[in-house]
Amino acid sequence: MFGVRQRWNRFEETHASLSKAAMDRPRAIRTQLTRTSAQPRFRDLLLVIFLLSSACALAQGGPPYYTNDPGTPGNFDWEINLGYIPFLYSDQSVTHSPDVDINFGVGDRIQLTYENAWLRVQAPSSAAKFGLGQSNPGVKWRFFDHGESGLNISTFPQFFLNNPDDAVHRGITPTSQAFLLPVEFSRKLGPVDVNYEAGYLFVHRGPNGWLNGLVVGHDFTEKLEMDVELYNQGTFHPSANQPTIDFGGRYKIRPSIIFLFMAGRSLEAARSTQSYFIGYFGVQFLFGRKPREDLPPPAERDPPR
Repeated sequence: MFGVRQRWNRFEETHASLSKAAMDRPRAIRTQLTRTSAQPRFRDLLLVIFLLSSACALAQGGPPYYTNDPGTPGNFDWEINLGYIPFLYSDQSVTHSPDVDINFGVGDRIQLTYENAWLRVQAPSSAAKFGLGQSNPGVKWRFFDHGESGLNISTFPQFFLNNPDDAVHRGITPTSQAFLLPVEFSRKLGPVDVNYEAGYLFVHRGPNGWLNGLVVGHDFTEKLEMDVELYNQGTFHPSANQPTIDFGGRYKIRPSIIFLFMAGRSLEAARSTQSYFIGYFGVQFLFGRKPREDLPPPAERDPPR
């Protein structure tokens, strides 16, 4: 779920400001979104066509990507992601340094999650601002499970909550809070993987919104996975969205330590409301479970998650 919080914060804050004609807010907390209603529909249509044309594939979502997947850590296992996440625009930047994403497995199909980040907001006309981002707790439940090569479906409700500090007053986080209700799908056929996510965002004191994402990838070696992601999110009233494309991968340094990397940009022309660079550079730590190479033969394993 990395970065979704920050992208959404900037997104809904801008449209709340627009609806109040309050364009004197600091540009560093405005969204990247200024499109018309016809444009997001066209982008969504392209996304659906791409998904259908790739029906024989599956990719791994989750960090370093925006799109989440149905996977969970495993019973009483931990997955901790530490990342540096930059968002760069023509006249401003926001970075997570670091972004901390903690996941814990309860049973084979449930994941408890907490994510937050230390934010740096920089605009040329003012000094950099630092503060704690919104807390992002969530619970993932994979309610349809046909093994690693079959169809898997999950839901991953999450909250976006302000902390009792002065980040809101200093223009680092928005005043509104939100609840995200998405659904994730994954399926693997042959050497290529596909992961798709779609969700609805309920915003308190702001416009409700939506998101969808698609990740397609392939394991080139036992240690290296490479993927491409198309991601889009927006609001309904007013209608606006922010489409992006990125490329990234995971490199297994050790079975329990994985290097995560991703880089991309907006599909729109770079400007103050559309990023010319987004990225993720970090490390994933896996605790409490046996490395994949050390697993017993398939007949002795627990059922696939």
